[in-house]
Amino acid sequence: MVKVAVAGGTGNVATNVLKASITSGKHDITILTRALPKTTSPGIAYKQIDYYDLTSLTSALQGFDVCLSFLVAHLDPHCIVQKNLIHACIEAGVRRFAPSEWGIKNNSGVPPYENKDTIARYLAELKDTGMLHGLEYCLFQPSIFVDYFAHPHPLSPELFTWPFFIDFEQRRAIVLDDGEHPLVLTAISDDSEMLALALEDSRPWPEVGGIRGCSTTINKLIALGREIRGGKWSIEHVSSEDIAQGQLKTSWVPEVSHPTVPQESRDVFSKDFVIWFLQAIANGSWNVSGEWNQRFPQYRFWDAEEYLRKAWEGST
Repeated sequence: MVKVAVAGGTGNVATNVLKASITSGKHDITILTRALPKTTSPGIAYKQIDYYDLTSLTSALQGFDVCLSFLVAHLDPHCIVQKNLIHACIEAGVRRFAPSEWGIKNNSGVPPYENKDTIARYLAELKDTGMLHGLEYCLFQPSIFVDYFAHPHPLSPELFTWPFFIDFEQRRAIVLDDGEHPLVLTAISDDSEMLALALEDSRPWPEVGGIRGCSTTINKLIALGREIRGGKWSIEHVSSEDIAQGQLKTSWVPEVSHPTVPQESRDVFSKDFVIWFLQAIANGSWNVSGEWNQRFPQYRFWDAEEYLRKAWEGST
């Protein structure tokens, strides 16, 4: 049984990504938390820690095989918490570490993801200078969850979703350039299954661990949306040049209605969010690699069409 410590494990994405590992019963999972939760989940242990106390953090990680981080990267100024986590893992003899990635490629240009890039560089520097002392690491990158395009009917109903720039519910979409930029979508349930397989795998982890659920384009998603949802769709086009200048020339902006985004700043954040993610599509950051696909070629992923047809089945 693999002993797994999870930093930031009470968050919504972490809760969903950990599901397969928890239900398998093959792993001993402990959530590291600043404050013990009022309600707990069965099959999980909890340990209260101080991320800023390296000595106690190292002590807390003694005996664990793997440490997974789901900390919100942009809320960790100067990456102090994740750097402490890395060094505590090294000192405690943890074998494997996964930093807080769980999204698109590094160097995407998305401002809230800059700390992900910093930690990726930091881990590479530690490895190059021989300072990891045997600690393996993997940047798990499943790109964007296809579940978001099923809003408000994701097949993982506990995942918090909101409308994206291709809004199946309202039958509208924003198209970048010619709509042919490649992008990868992965169901969060597949991401969860890949993590469970990775925890059981005795082979060295890849440093970049791309997960490719399916490859598609904006045009293909819109065509699929029209077929599944029918009706009249409103399509607006934007250019990479305007997006690069921070200009979103559309009549609507999908609202990021996530509880971590204050109501008073949602309009501004939602516009920025669309711009950032369209920029990331333009520079290829959604087109993640497929290291975990190659590791487990027998695994069958959800295809976008299969997933979205299932999600929208019976909806009007």
